[in-house]
Amino acid sequence: DAMHTRRQFTALSAALLASACAPLATRSSRHRDQLGLVPVRVSADRIIRTDVGLRPYRRSGFVVSREARGSKTLIHNYGHGGGGVTLSWGTAMLAADLGYSSDSRACAVLGCGAVGLATARVLQERGAKVRIYARDLPPHTTSNVAGAQWWPVAVFGRDQQTPAFEQQYHAATRLAFERFRDLAGPHHGVRWRSNFVLSRAPIRVMPAAPGSPMLGYAPDLYDLAPEEHPFPARYVRHYRTLLVDSPLYLRALMDDFRQAGGEIVVRDFADVAQINTLPESTVFNCTGLGAAALFDDDGMTPVRGQLLVLQPQADVNYCLLADRGLHMYPRSDGILLGGTHDYGASSLEPDRAASARILAGHQALFAGMRA
Repeated sequence: DAMHTRRQFTALSAALLASACAPLATRSSRHRDQLGLVPVRVSADRIIRTDVGLRPYRRSGFVVSREARGSKTLIHNYGHGGGGVTLSWGTAMLAADLGYSSDSRACAVLGCGAVGLATARVLQERGAKVRIYARDLPPHTTSNVAGAQWWPVAVFGRDQQTPAFEQQYHAATRLAFERFRDLAGPHHGVRWRSNFVLSRAPIRVMPAAPGSPMLGYAPDLYDLAPEEHPFPARYVRHYRTLLVDSPLYLRALMDDFRQAGGEIVVRDFADVAQINTLPESTVFNCTGLGAAALFDDDGMTPVRGQLLVLQPQADVNYCLLADRGLHMYPRSDGILLGGTHDYGASSLEPDRAASARILAGHQALFAGMRA
């Protein structure tokens, strides 16, 4: 109930604050071979595909709001930037708070990516009868190509953050973290993974600035001395986060949705007038980048991301983030190497120069790992 939820928030907030204010953990000396880290085998002949996706970025932040349009109640839930998978359950709960009433159980959800599916599942949990309308279904959504490490990245511009949005953002982050933590396991493809941040300069704000409550979402945070790790970097930091195996996760959510009685209709909407013809009176807009044209949101900017996917390597069980935006995430369908953040770029064609930079950067990095 609401009171129970508020108590959970209070307890979690206190725990996060205590964690954020604690000094960085110190470690007793250990040899690097105790980490058991295996280098990724990076070569052009191991590339199985190149994934390109467009993040739906709004400099002022995502939209969770209620609007009356004709006979419909519209609940907007879109514009998550690089944090769509990460924040999906949190903004889904905020959207359901704004728009769901047991007096009107029939709800429509527009979009079948991570945000749409989470919103549909939250509504089902509250007793709604839900139908999803979407042009594209997994595995053909932007969410499928997301690296999907749990962390809200490139969600908003710091210079445009208002107190109201900041409150909404932190509420969504707490709610989403709790849900993903509870989903951890093989069924949904959500697993705790060690992260190693590599840098030529001292690491000060990764994964968050000192004192930030966000540090409470990154347990086991500590720095490693050069003799304690195998990486070709002067500064290395370790912490743990949840990694979401997007293809497994989205398939599981679709199964969960259908087993709970949900229906999925493949349909594209050219304009709002077509939405007004839906039988459901309450409509949750989770169209991501599509909301720019559908709802005339000129604050939306595509941010192009490109990933190289190598053949799977089961013995790689950690994530890595390095200088120049390089990062590596292991998934069941392959090893993901990134990355790019091209603001305003909307082409889905792979960029050969970006691929070459990503490949060469990771080759040098993993070739330099010490035995």
